[in-house]
Amino acid sequence: MFHASLYNGTREENAKLLYSQLDSLLEGEHHLIANLANASALLNQFLDRINWVGFYLWQEETQELVLGPFQGLPACVRISSGRGVCGTAAKTRKTVVVPDVNQFPGHIACDAASQSEIVIPVMKNGTLIGVLDIDSPEKNRFDEQDQRELELFVERLASHLE
Repeated sequence: MFHASLYNGTREENAKLLYSQLDSLLEGEHHLIANLANASALLNQFLDRINWVGFYLWQEETQELVLGPFQGLPACVRISSGRGVCGTAAKTRKTVVVPDVNQFPGHIACDAASQSEIVIPVMKNGTLIGVLDIDSPEKNRFDEQDQRELELFVERLASHLE
């Protein structure tokens, strides 16, 4: 999951370091955009074999996701509920792991290099804030351990959001 050259601990040790750095970055700060910007930059630093990481923010009134802070190439700005991987995660409020985006019906291809994807809903007190979207240029990049670690990351992040 993590850049081996930067973080030489076990996968679990690296995840603990990531959570610790997230808590340090966000301590005392509750501004949504600032926290999401730092969270996306932190994940971009820690994760290996990815080509895009960022957030889409839920707009209740229009039932769509709108592009938020991210690291990577320019991306789609608006995604309707239920559309693509991000819209599916927003609609179901569940993590969606896609080993091969070419096999996902309705996949939205913002970057042709993306081959696999994981999207985790960001929830606060039962309310959808948005989704964390991570793309990889490799098929089958994200496994069950990645899912657990990233879901925990999102839970910790949400605890800092207002």
